[in-house]
Amino acid sequence: MQYEPIKRSLGRFFTGSLFMRKTLYFLLDLLLLRTWHIKKALRKIARQFPGETSILDAGSGFGQYTWRMCRMNSQWKIKAIDINSEQIDDCNSFFGKTGLSHRVSFQKCDLTTMADLNSFDIILSVDVMEHIKEDFVVFQNFYKSLKNNGILLISTPSDKGGSDVHSDKEESFIDEHVRDGYSIKDITEKLSLAGFRAIEAGYTYGKPGNISWRLSMKYPIKMINISYLFFIILPFYYLIFSPVSIILNIFDLCLTNKTGTGLLVTARKQE
Repeated sequence: MQYEPIKRSLGRFFTGSLFMRKTLYFLLDLLLLRTWHIKKALRKIARQFPGETSILDAGSGFGQYTWRMCRMNSQWKIKAIDINSEQIDDCNSFFGKTGLSHRVSFQKCDLTTMADLNSFDIILSVDVMEHIKEDFVVFQNFYKSLKNNGILLISTPSDKGGSDVHSDKEESFIDEHVRDGYSIKDITEKLSLAGFRAIEAGYTYGKPGNISWRLSMKYPIKMINISYLFFIILPFYYLIFSPVSIILNIFDLCLTNKTGTGLLVTARKQE
């Protein structure tokens, strides 16, 4: 299933007024479980960087994580990069209107060729690595771009049903994915070979989170992929099912998942 056309349609619908863009960010924060896990991890990391901090949002998309981070600490400066020119332009326009352009910049960049040596204290990469075939090159670039003792935070599908693939005969729910997911062993070894230390990886989207994902993401996206007319009924759909998804998200966030379809990984550069 093609996910990018749906993302483009959503982006265009919520582009324009500040209210609409902030509404998009609010809805993404509310419905996407990965956002809950990322916010929890960022709050923990933030305690280590209370002062002036340089951050890279690697694969910034709609800019929702940049928006979240720039509001966490007024001394954080964020460079957000993405390969999608349209989203870069939209984000630069929005953040310029909010008066945050002195702390936030968006640039088009390919992660396989990025070269910001020893520039960042934190690098955030959310739902990016499953789209990039040359993942080890990107991990090396992340390492080179971090300052000493800098932290990398990654959210990506796991090999335990990530991309909704549960056997060799199944195909990814998202056509744009070049891999269905990482095992903890695979991503840990690659990060270690790239130079990272203090690598920690844990599962997200356990049983409650997986049900929430189906209700809040998979089924609505499948409906829209059939016809954009389903956009009309989505508000009513979410009115019914979003309370259930929120409760499931809380369980997934608070529980220690023994397995799950997502991975949350942190690693540190220690020279």
